[in-house]
Amino acid sequence: MQVLGDLVAQARDRDGVLFRSPERATPYSYSDFATNAWKGGNLLRHYGVRHGTRVAVVVGPKEPTDNDRPGYLRDAPDALLAFLAAALDGAIVDMDPPNAVDATALVAPAAWLDRYAQGPGTKGLAYGGPVDDPTIAQFERELWSENPLQPPGEVAPDDAVLAADKTYTHGELMAESGRVVADYDIDAETTVALRAPMTTAGAVVAGLLAPMRTGATVVFGGDEAADVAVADGDVPEEIVVRPGDATPS
Repeated sequence: MQVLGDLVAQARDRDGVLFRSPERATPYSYSDFATNAWKGGNLLRHYGVRHGTRVAVVVGPKEPTDNDRPGYLRDAPDALLAFLAAALDGAIVDMDPPNAVDATALVAPAAWLDRYAQGPGTKGLAYGGPVDDPTIAQFERELWSENPLQPPGEVAPDDAVLAADKTYTHGELMAESGRVVADYDIDAETTVALRAPMTTAGAVVAGLLAPMRTGATVVFGGDEAADVAVADGDVPEEIVVRPGDATPS
């Protein structure tokens, strides 16, 4: 596996649960997530996302409260879905966008969209809601009816995909995810508690890509201890992957 699309294609044929949250009524299977990532890639293409374009993704819950902060997952992985969907199209994704967004698309919780000034060419897509602005697309609703096939286009390992402290390529993220799997013995039976903000390359690698390589289950939004945690601070898990230790060099 050399690019993020390889992970999605593999997940399409996997059994088992990719995401679990106490706030979600049913777990999110690998197969469903991969199919929706393909749908998301085709949806974003309708709004101009192509190879080398920029996409801003704000991580958060569907219905943020005053206690929620951008970067943290609580009830649904819509932001991670948007990240992979954009990656399938060859886009470069910023998971910690500034307040002034100059990108082809901005995907964010509906309640937080007004925090971001969108450039004249930026298309806003909201998850959660409701969405009152007719210029904003409703991410989940449009995703539902989209083509469930792998998006067209070729992506290479040396193509840029994630803008963080620097810009990382598909190959760099994939190689680091393999190292994390080996170093922390992550396999299909492992549960990974996602307790760090998904705004850095290390968090994306350890909290999403490494589990997807092996069929592990990512848990977020709860206090129950998992086998491994991705975290910056003190956590109940004995095995902890610090995002800084999972950042491609």
